[in-house]
Amino acid sequence: MLKVGLTGGIGAGKSEVSRLLETYGAVLIDADKIAREVVAPGTPGLAAVVEAFGPEILSPDGTLDRPKLGSIVFADSDRLATLNSIVHPLVGARSMELEKAAGPDAVVIHDVPLLTENNLAPLYDVVVVVDASPETQLERLVRLRGMAEPEARARMVAQATREQRRPIADLVIDNDGPLENLEPQVRKVWAELVQRAAAQPGSR
Repeated sequence: MLKVGLTGGIGAGKSEVSRLLETYGAVLIDADKIAREVVAPGTPGLAAVVEAFGPEILSPDGTLDRPKLGSIVFADSDRLATLNSIVHPLVGARSMELEKAAGPDAVVIHDVPLLTENNLAPLYDVVVVVDASPETQLERLVRLRGMAEPEARARMVAQATREQRRPIADLVIDNDGPLENLEPQVRKVWAELVQRAAAQPGSR
């Protein structure tokens, strides 16, 4: 098994890269998706978040009001740390379960937005960084996600800079350009990952 950490700043295009890798045959473990699952209604995770932040972060239907919680934590590093201390261990445990189910010859892509910030690079055989300039990230967040510019900038500031992210990368995918430039790069990275997986001890 080859364990790959995939990361990139918000708006860099990491989700599109992970989608392409999955179509090529990777086993995708999406930390954001798991992070939503572990705070679903009725979970211990949601109970812990409500205890820490109060019932006002719940929607009327009992689900987590993610935009409201986001507006709280992304403006306050201490509260963000509190949220991470609740959610990250739950995400880590669930990720390990999925990884064990993937099989010994799999290329397992862990889609981890905060890989750099939480110093998780040593957990992976290979780290792939999807890179885009801050200007490109901001433009995408405003145009594609409908964020107000101050909110988009706050989200970006809460994450690592590209100068912090690139040095931990074994492989970098440059996603500053149009979408049609992305696919050939991802296919090339996939070929490299398959080659590395084949060279792993114990691979068939």
